[in-house]
Amino acid sequence: MTAVLTNSGQLATRRVRAFLRQPWFIAVTLVQPMIWLLLFGQLFKGITTMPGFPDVTYIAFLTPGVVVMTAMFSNGWSGMSVITDLDRGVMDRFLVTPVRRGSLIAGDLAYQGLTTVLQTIIVLAIGWIAGARFPGGPASLLALTVAVVLLGTAFAALSNAIALTVRQEESVIGVNQFMVLPLAFLSSTLLPLSLAPTWIQHIARWNPVNWAVEVGRQSIVASPDWSGIGLRLLGLAAVALLTAWWSTRAFRSYQRSV
Repeated sequence: MTAVLTNSGQLATRRVRAFLRQPWFIAVTLVQPMIWLLLFGQLFKGITTMPGFPDVTYIAFLTPGVVVMTAMFSNGWSGMSVITDLDRGVMDRFLVTPVRRGSLIAGDLAYQGLTTVLQTIIVLAIGWIAGARFPGGPASLLALTVAVVLLGTAFAALSNAIALTVRQEESVIGVNQFMVLPLAFLSSTLLPLSLAPTWIQHIARWNPVNWAVEVGRQSIVASPDWSGIGLRLLGLAAVALLTAWWSTRAFRSYQRSV
């Protein structure tokens, strides 16, 4: 176990060093959430007058959803780095080293978790500057961070599994685009579910993206529902473990094929 943790840390550090050589990447990935917050926040602020909308500003309502969407988009591209390592022969060189095989997946997921935390802090700060407030307190914001890290881990593991299975950039891009926006719209990311069609409400109950958004929404109320937060975090943890298991199985299949 110690060796797995050590190797995972080393591989995560490798990805962090590569990130530090191109810090503009985090700025590029934050352009879209800034547009969502600042543009959508102004465009749809009038809907707060509709019956059934919570007694908060739209920018406060939107901010947790944008945090979740940012995690989805950024982690969904994780498989692209796997494709790059496959094309350059880096993955094959790792296979002839003493590094533990599970660390090759765990190290990448750890790196994705670190970047997700950084993006979450920045998006929350932008939301606060734009007028969002979080009366739920630091504990509710911590719960949101845990939720998006778990959701991001699930998307990253799924992306890695697809990359190891199909080994084509186009397929990874296509699957990522196919999943992210539909799952976001089948949730309360942009609107309360009470204003959505009944069939969307039913789907959202089983949508992990909506679980993360609902955890985040507890940060904008003065008395968070901690039992609901706990149940949703457990569900997200189960999804993250399931996708990590699939990613590990996909890696073993790749290993047998080389």
